[in-house]
Amino acid sequence: MNSKPKTRNSKPSMRVAMYYNNRDIRLEELPVPKVGPGELLLRTRASGVCGSDLMEWYRVMKAPLVLGHEITAEVVKLGAGVDTFKVGDRVFSTHHVPCGQCRYCLAGHQSVCDLLRTTHFEPGGFAEYIRVPKINVELGTLRIPDSMTFDEGSFIEPLACVVRAQRFARLAPGQTVLVIGSGISGLLHVQLAKARGAARVVATDISDYRLNAAKQFGADATIHGAEDVPARLKEYNDGRLADLVIVCTGAMPAIQQATKSIDRGGTLLFFAPTAAGVDAPIPLFDFWRDEITVVTSYAGSGDDLKESLELISDRKVRVADMVTHRLPLAETGVGFRLTASGQDSIKVIIDPLL
Repeated sequence: MNSKPKTRNSKPSMRVAMYYNNRDIRLEELPVPKVGPGELLLRTRASGVCGSDLMEWYRVMKAPLVLGHEITAEVVKLGAGVDTFKVGDRVFSTHHVPCGQCRYCLAGHQSVCDLLRTTHFEPGGFAEYIRVPKINVELGTLRIPDSMTFDEGSFIEPLACVVRAQRFARLAPGQTVLVIGSGISGLLHVQLAKARGAARVVATDISDYRLNAAKQFGADATIHGAEDVPARLKEYNDGRLADLVIVCTGAMPAIQQATKSIDRGGTLLFFAPTAAGVDAPIPLFDFWRDEITVVTSYAGSGDDLKESLELISDRKVRVADMVTHRLPLAETGVGFRLTASGQDSIKVIIDPLL
């Protein structure tokens, strides 16, 4: 395998998938990033298309740019002073890292740390090569075991977000969990909830394909989103609503279903956002009277990443079978369309070596 960058006009260059909008993603060339002290140059081996990559209302304001943050790679160059990794190491690296020392981090809210909101690798995961800054090398880069494929390792970041969210929601053995939205995040929630001892896990979606996937990955029952979700949930759950409802979509009808599906004393976890500026109605009186807790969660911490790696390595959460498509950089736009449709895909991986 040739890991050397191409040269153009005597300068090393690389291919990237440049995002302009969800329908316009172009194969372009950029200079290979230069590595400074304490940094790493990685050759991307797998980069997952995330649902957040499709948030056009948010991404297009920053376009053109290279997206992709669910990556695994091999180390091809070390910056001066790096002694914790070596060339050839198989690694995962996260694009955002918290400082671990500010008031937010110390309170367990690492995802609102100022450092986390400013750090990132260059230029993004949909590229042949990535420069990992020193702080990301120190706080957000992990070796992956030889038994883990690069594709499996690309799930470390999204699963870490799920790990953190369920910890925030205090999921407990014996609970009934309703997962609203059975895209990749929903399916990871289904698997992790079962692994953590949930008595019943029920999944919803408006796609029959995704409902079948939910059953494949451990859901005890599924409900089509066009049905009366609270009524059907009671049929599956001995006349009760759910102890924990996890919302994995920003669609307003799904949010409205979620607010009507929580049992007294239960928890509503918002794992996905609406578009910016869109308000979701909450029946506050009912929530107050029934002591319903509302929780939100965004991203994952360093400890969540390590736990996620272990869950995948130990096969407690099965991710290999979630990969339905592997595409080259030139077809990143196809990957976006597949992910957006949700009709015949679960997880799309971009492999720059293809």
